[in-house]
Amino acid sequence: MSYEGILLFVLGAVCVIVAVRWVTEKTGLPAAVLLTLIGILYAYLPGPNLDLDPELVLTFILPPLLYNAALDSSLLDIRHNMRTVISLSVVLVLVTALLIGLGFSLWVAGATLAAGVALGATVAPPDPVAALAVGRKAGLPGKLVTLIQGEGLLNDATALTILTVAVAAWRDGNFNFDNAVGQFVISAAGGVLVGVAVAYAVRMLKALRYDPLNANALSLITPLAAYLICENSFVHHYVTISGVLAVVVAGLIVGHDTPRYTTGASRLQVSAVWRLIDFLLEGMVFLLIGQQVPHVVRGLATYETSTILIALAITLGVVLLLRPLWLVTTQWLPRSLHTRLGGQDEPETDIEKREAPLTGKEVVALSWAGTRGVITLAAVFTLPMGFPDRELLRFCAIAVVLVTLVGQGLTFAPLVRWLGLRANQTDKAKLRNEARSAAVIAALDRLDDIQEQQHDNVEDEAIETMRTQLQFRLDRYQRRLDLLEQVESHEVPESPQYEAALMVRQAVIDAEREELLRWRDAGRLDDDNLRILNRELDHEELVLPKRPSSS
Repeated sequence: MSYEGILLFVLGAVCVIVAVRWVTEKTGLPAAVLLTLIGILYAYLPGPNLDLDPELVLTFILPPLLYNAALDSSLLDIRHNMRTVISLSVVLVLVTALLIGLGFSLWVAGATLAAGVALGATVAPPDPVAALAVGRKAGLPGKLVTLIQGEGLLNDATALTILTVAVAAWRDGNFNFDNAVGQFVISAAGGVLVGVAVAYAVRMLKALRYDPLNANALSLITPLAAYLICENSFVHHYVTISGVLAVVVAGLIVGHDTPRYTTGASRLQVSAVWRLIDFLLEGMVFLLIGQQVPHVVRGLATYETSTILIALAITLGVVLLLRPLWLVTTQWLPRSLHTRLGGQDEPETDIEKREAPLTGKEVVALSWAGTRGVITLAAVFTLPMGFPDRELLRFCAIAVVLVTLVGQGLTFAPLVRWLGLRANQTDKAKLRNEARSAAVIAALDRLDDIQEQQHDNVEDEAIETMRTQLQFRLDRYQRRLDLLEQVESHEVPESPQYEAALMVRQAVIDAEREELLRWRDAGRLDDDNLRILNRELDHEELVLPKRPSSS
């Protein structure tokens, strides 16, 4: 395809992504499902197509997506839930790969254990993008969001390491379990160490992160640098290190450090840039997934129908049935081995609350959150030429992606609503207002410290002005807390006074913005100064809740 053709394709893809977002906002349908179906439809139409380049996806698309997801995750929440996260992202991935490998070697004509394990590794890791996008809109509880997010961040490294081991076993002619385990441990440990090192290197550059442009540039190169350190040919000559895990670990630590080592302006700009990158990359990936279907189907011409059906039944059967069985079974384990929500550093009451086993409803929801996506397709397309049953493995992988993405993606939100699993918005609002009150009280205490120091009358006036403003905010938060304390439902109550205050503030900002535009249009204000003043109003508007009932 020519450069002009690629540019035309990319422009068309962006238009489709924007249109699909508009449709999803109006209908609530999952964007990932719609984009995949549009990709399939487009692939069968005459015109240029882009083939999925696995190296491009693994090097330039997957690291930024994982890094941004890690930045938005909570290092503390994942640590508190580490047992369950490890159970799903490491142990379940290993078991899935081995079961599919055994099934292929036993029942698929001519298939080897290495081929089956390779397929199992590619289809084992769920992609949380679609599930979380739907789950958050459906009000999925934060506990399940953390588990889905933590699993999705760590399972890719497990899967890619197993795939590397399986390909190496095919080249060597035998599958050595001891060597596989050793390679996996070294790869994971190396990825963690590199991720920590990259995160601390970013921390040392905190002076650069105070400037928004420098912070953006540093944030964009961090995941690529972490991945490159692990995956470059020089390092691979000596040891195999998981670049995916390095990216995730770096993102979790940097995201945890961001409030301490960056300015508000830097955080706002970096967040906006990453939202745009995430939006475009995710959309492009799902379009590409759909476009691979015709190419993969054509590669099945040499296989008998019975072989295809058996391979497909084994793959889908393990993927769809093992996850709920695993979640149910792990709830029966002894307390010391339980895949539960837990932590080691909380008071006893918090430990009991966090370590409670998953409920039946939570198990059902978590079982149905196993949609597969980009990592599955990118991984299976990395299989080298000559790998046994390569085309059959590709077909099984893309079938799993389509079945889980379309089937589970479309039904996940109705399932969550039917189960009645909704986050307690009242508790969230109470926590936010308690934190706001604590922050204002700390600010008032700081004003007292300043007042005790040597100062002049001008400072006295500034202190009293600020004290009045803070006290007004504290009174408002306390009134909001008093209202929330009286609520028994999980939904935040509507407050006419609060909503009226928001409406009035928005109307005032709109009036100020309109007057500035009149000044500009009349030639009394130049565009440079208009942008500065508009930016001030934009920041004021940004802190206003979009939905007053959830503030």
